[in-house]
Amino acid sequence: MTRTGGGVVSPAPVRGTSAALYECVITHVRRTPLHHALRHRTYLWCVDLDHLPVLPRPLRPLARFDARDHFGGTSGSLRAGLDAFLAAHGVDLGGGRVVMLAHARVFGYVFNPLSVYWCRDPAGALVCVVAEVHNTYGQRHCYLLRTDEADEAAVDKEFYVSPFFAVEGRYRMRLPLPGERLALTVHLENDDGRAFTAVVRGRRRPATVPGLLAAAARRPWSTAAVSAGIRRHGVHLLLRGLPVHPRPRSAPQKGMPS
Repeated sequence: MTRTGGGVVSPAPVRGTSAALYECVITHVRRTPLHHALRHRTYLWCVDLDHLPVLPRPLRPLARFDARDHFGGTSGSLRAGLDAFLAAHGVDLGGGRVVMLAHARVFGYVFNPLSVYWCRDPAGALVCVVAEVHNTYGQRHCYLLRTDEADEAAVDKEFYVSPFFAVEGRYRMRLPLPGERLALTVHLENDDGRAFTAVVRGRRRPATVPGLLAAAARRPWSTAAVSAGIRRHGVHLLLRGLPVHPRPRSAPQKGMPS
């Protein structure tokens, strides 16, 4: 807690002035070859890569941002990892601001099905959006997106995510920068039409110590719960007879950007 000049006690902010928490509902709807839906509650961090939040030491197990969890996993910082990925694709932000939406490590564990980076130039104009996808096999893949005025982009699927979908089709994503509300949508379209939709909806909360403690109390081991939920629903689909597509041998190695 911090005390104002008038003696009023207010919640202590987490250092990192632009950080925010989003209490989220994540919905997945699979339409082919059978219908299946899931709904999961969690919380996500929205942070500036150059000003990552710093928690009081006793609370640091509740949120850690580690460069090894993103991109090549070998850079000295998250920002360096992103810049190396962009440079490999001919993009130079010139030091412009980058905002990331992702899970943080909680008690040493993290699983991010999707991390999103909004990349701006020094004047503040949006240059690109990077969508980083992780699968449950410990692999990751990044998509470089050029969103339009409606914050939408389309890209061919190139990465094995679910064993129940082949590496084919096309993603259509709507990824507006989070404000008071978070509203992301990802569609997978293939020869059967719109096969899968993932939606993330949330409300912004201040990244204060009480706010984080409240979120962690409501969703303990939040990232582990996401990973466990994906596996649980996978078993359910397997028991319903959904065919499995083998993982391609050419899949990206763990920790390698693509």
